[in-house]
Amino acid sequence: MKKTHVKKGDQVKIIAGSSRGKTGTVVSVDAAKGKVVVEGARSVIKATRPSEKNPDGGLISQDGAVHISNVQKLG
Repeated sequence: MKKTHVKKGDQVKIIAGSSRGKTGTVVSVDAAKGKVVVEGARSVIKATRPSEKNPDGGLISQDGAVHISNVQKLG
């Protein structure tokens, strides 16, 4: 597994891309792909099928992944 400069729970700032300037907490880290998911940054809309949890299906909004080189650890 590759070493990363951030881990789950760290406060980070997005320094590049469409979400530049936003800050948030790291929700998950995928070191193999070099991606992190930051809470409140890069919101994406996903189409879902009906299920027991969401019987109507439809569109849901969730946090998308950002490349690890585009985040800066705060503090």
